Amino acid sequence: MTISSFVELMAEAKKAGPRMVAIAAPHEEEILRSAVAAEEEGIANYTLVGDRERIRSVAADKGLDVSRMMVINEPDPRTAARKVMELLRMGHADLAMKGKIETGDFLRAALDREMGLRVGRLFSHVAVFEIPGFDRLLFVTDSGVVVAPTMEQKVEIVQNAISVAQRLGVKQPKVAILAATEMVNPKIPTTMDAANLAKMADRGQIQGGLVDGPLALDNAISPESVAIKGIKSAVAGSADILVTPDVEAGNMLAKAITYFARGKMAGVVVGAKSPLIVASRSDPHETKLISTALGVLLAS
Repeated sequence: MTISSFVELMAEAKKAGPRMVAIAAPHEEEILRSAVAAEEEGIANYTLVGDRERIRSVAADKGLDVSRMMVINEPDPRTAARKVMELLRMGHADLAMKGKIETGDFLRAALDREMGLRVGRLFSHVAVFEIPGFDRLLFVTDSGVVVAPTMEQKVEIVQNAISVAQRLGVKQPKVAILAATEMVNPKIPTTMDAANLAKMADRGQIQGGLVDGPLALDNAISPESVAIKGIKSAVAGSADILVTPDVEAGNMLAKAITYFARGKMAGVVVGAKSPLIVASRSDPHETKLISTALGVLLAS
């Protein structure tokens, strides 16, 4: 079954859950609200690692029942992140979630070799979007982890995204490597990288998806644009995965989809032993909830 909406994603996560999620520094309303909702939906159970008094104060102030959740008192967010990763390492949690803590501090805890979460793969962020008027879920990578990926890292970013799309039922995802133009231009390095990635996929060095590039954004998702420009490609006009040149482009594209196109987003960091739920602190609880559902599905 190909999952084409967040309603379907939630339904599949319910079948896979509940999974134990450990949250680092969860003393914030939207985080706790998403946890309560996920618990009520049967998607997840929770261990909260953070300042016990602040957690209870926020929950009481907002009328949120966290009585069924285990709370481990650790006021320092960085130490809380390390304790969350230790819970993962010891098998006491299936997923880790970032609370009110800097993303860098959270990921540094996950990357610490002592935690045993590294499995020889690059950590990268995969965002999944449900966009009004769009007939499928759209995947965007990397909008949150790898700042300026090398060619070698781009290969892993593409492979990670293909794996996520396949887990959501897209058997052979169509991957568009984005650039400013669909023409290969030696003066624009991103077009050279895109062409190399496409050829590597042709040679089997990237597996599981159809990869083409360079493609401009309109070429990647608009059949009309493809027809007008006469582009011949199995990916152009129908891409499932959009691979951006760097984290700045990825972050801006993700926020543009959210704020201009009113798209809903779920996001996880993959490449570790377990998926990491790393929603923005400004994201509403609905985004954190569907990100949890995505993590639960990937961890099953």
